[in-house]
Amino acid sequence: MHSAINLPCSPDQIDAFLAVPTEGAIKTLRHLEGDVLILGAAGKMGTTLALMLRDGLESRGKVIAVSRFSDVSVRAQFKGIETISCDLLDRDAVQMLPNALNVFYLAGRKFGTISDPEITWAMNAVVPTYVAEKFQRSRIVAFSTGCVYPFVPIGSGGSREEDAIVPSGDYANSCVARERVFSYFSNKHGTPLCIYRLNYSVEPRYGVLTDLAEKIIEGKEINVSMGYVNLIWQRDAVARAIQCMDETRSPGTIMNVAGPEIVSIRHLAQRLGIALGREPRFAGTESESALLSNADRSFRLWGYPTTSLDQMIDWTAAWLREGNKTLNKPTHYETRDGKY
Repeated sequence: MHSAINLPCSPDQIDAFLAVPTEGAIKTLRHLEGDVLILGAAGKMGTTLALMLRDGLESRGKVIAVSRFSDVSVRAQFKGIETISCDLLDRDAVQMLPNALNVFYLAGRKFGTISDPEITWAMNAVVPTYVAEKFQRSRIVAFSTGCVYPFVPIGSGGSREEDAIVPSGDYANSCVARERVFSYFSNKHGTPLCIYRLNYSVEPRYGVLTDLAEKIIEGKEINVSMGYVNLIWQRDAVARAIQCMDETRSPGTIMNVAGPEIVSIRHLAQRLGIALGREPRFAGTESESALLSNADRSFRLWGYPTTSLDQMIDWTAAWLREGNKTLNKPTHYETRDGKY
């Protein structure tokens, strides 16, 4: 028997549900001047960000979503938002993009790096050069990752913004390059910048919880060697990206975005198992270290996220239990060698 859990919305309303502006996001958007440009808008978080900006701005500024938009169905999700198809690796095309006072940089590449590292480095290190040159008079929130940090002891509380970064593998190193490029141009041109280090965003169709739930449903073993994670609901993660506009400075600032708990993978799987009515299977032993972020700075500024861990677990289990579609993009959160 599984526990009684209801979805928070109908499956066809999931994008709208995730994009409801939080009070914190609305507070920032009330005084945000100018248009907003989202680069890499067709990724996992781009739609949520675009819709939240559209609804939170209430026509006080234009929202422009930029991506390759190779999938027509993805472009259709951006209702009421101007969309531009652009290959960000084309320097001339980037220069032709409209100017905007506020830029969110979500473009990047992670999965497939091990087989084709060159394109990962081009996307994560070269494209930021084009963007920083073009938008040197804008405020920029540049998405990065907690993967730039080293593994830390479970009891450490996680890596803080001022801690040394020790990237492992091509992906993490290329993300450091992205940060350094944006920081260089922030220093050179006085561009207000906030680097947004995320670890990990989840929603019913994608994330660590979805990965675990699918393995439980399929009867697959869950490797617990990466035994602990941080989780934050995608709505909260996106709202905090918007709030990062208030923290843009030159020289640039850094903001860890993560959930307040350091959560056991074994515990998460057991909770999901109860919700799904299935017994999880485990393999391996928890390591003494993990990739963890400390987001205390964001909590001091904005308080705790609005969505609890229990809600995340229940909603994800309900989504999977009812057979709804996922994005079919495993996070590979369990990776410990930096190879994606």
